[in-house]
Amino acid sequence: MGQAKTLTKQELKRILDYNSACERHNERNRSMILLTFYCGMRIGEVVSLRIADVINERGEVLDEIKLSSSQTKGNKARTVHVPERMQKEIKIYIAGLKSRMSADFLFKTQKSQRFSSNTATQLLQRIYKRSGIVGATSHSGRRTFITELANKGVSVRVLAALAGHSSIATTQRYIDINDDMLKKAVELI
Repeated sequence: MGQAKTLTKQELKRILDYNSACERHNERNRSMILLTFYCGMRIGEVVSLRIADVINERGEVLDEIKLSSSQTKGNKARTVHVPERMQKEIKIYIAGLKSRMSADFLFKTQKSQRFSSNTATQLLQRIYKRSGIVGATSHSGRRTFITELANKGVSVRVLAALAGHSSIATTQRYIDINDDMLKKAVELI
């Protein structure tokens, strides 16, 4: 199986439009999807989030999410930086929650249970497929995040830190080389 597809802004818009129009829990799904795109989080990290991980005691959305070692793939704690547009998305999502107890999981299934990584992966795959995007997986947001930042000139060391990779070789495998990047590169001559 190949790497997850990186998505264009138009494809992301198509996914979000489909989700908004056709999915029952669209606010939840939107926030889950955008955490992978705007923060480069793995789906397992997304579903491990508790309300207290994203808001402070005054109810303000945090600009950094501190993931414990038990919440990450490599069992190594890391900090996820949350851009303003994602902070706004989280604020909107939390405002719509019935329960805002800090120990509650941020994202729950329709049966009010915690998502497993597998269930969340299947949910995202279904949304991507139904919106007509071929080759997208729950890892597409993360790959797109890393590729977009690389395309904007962010160094691979910074990308590795943002992704929580201990090796820049791992990060380099995430970067999808595209025609736009190649054209920009030769114009630097």
